[in-house]
Amino acid sequence: MSIKPQPNLWQCGPYALKHAMVTLGIFADENDITKLARTRSDHGTDETQLARAARAYDCDMLMIRRHDPEEARRQMVAYLKKGIPSLVCVHEWSHWVTVVKAEKGKFIILDSRDKAVLQIVTWSQLKNMWVFYEEDEYDEEHWETIYDFHPIVPRFRLQTKAKFSTARAKFLRRPENRELSRFWDHYVEDLLTLCKRRTSLSRKVFSLGEFLRRHEGMILDQVDFWHGAIERRAANKILDNMHFVADTYGLVIHEEDEKRVIAGITAILALWAAGEYGAAGVYK
Repeated sequence: MSIKPQPNLWQCGPYALKHAMVTLGIFADENDITKLARTRSDHGTDETQLARAARAYDCDMLMIRRHDPEEARRQMVAYLKKGIPSLVCVHEWSHWVTVVKAEKGKFIILDSRDKAVLQIVTWSQLKNMWVFYEEDEYDEEHWETIYDFHPIVPRFRLQTKAKFSTARAKFLRRPENRELSRFWDHYVEDLLTLCKRRTSLSRKVFSLGEFLRRHEGMILDQVDFWHGAIERRAANKILDNMHFVADTYGLVIHEEDEKRVIAGITAILALWAAGEYGAAGVYK
């Protein structure tokens, strides 16, 4: 479970749906989606199959068709502004991608054929990828333009949503951050046990960035002391990843939970250190 490239040529549909749900804070395994959709290696996955899989996660996959590109763009952007991602079948209906954000004339898409997955494209680039030409059955010299898109709409109130931006997409596209994308779901799930979503009613809360400003040095000193020796730059990278993910989902810490979060993040970092560097027996 992560934001990662597809391993073959036919699983783009399940990956696109998985990536759409990641932005909604719904975490599903791409292989489970593949089974639910009944994806076949010789045919891939169509919109009917993906809609069936989406329903298994209490989401509706809508079908919207427009013939005018500007009207299609306006309607999809309206969904994106509400935090609703859309699946789009591009390149003459041969490959599924997920559109998650429109920002200053550019679009952030998750494309599982790309090594970095996250891409930033202009409207012109997206339009050229998106358009499908269909011959008019009554006029062989006329070709109709089709722009289909499929918003993924949850049937329940979401607790967390990812707020991607072009700056965040550029950050995740860097080769040194591919490991963060690979384990994205693990970071989110760990943080959700310690943090809460910021709401209009949130009081006496602070960001994970502020938490790390207060306690990062102490946590690293303790883990280093208990373990014997850790590479602090690598440990800092784990904490930076947590910070990035928490900010992406708008997660905060309540003052009354501060000590519990210190203990939780210290434990997570200690487990990471044991897995990364090995661990000797304790009290032996």
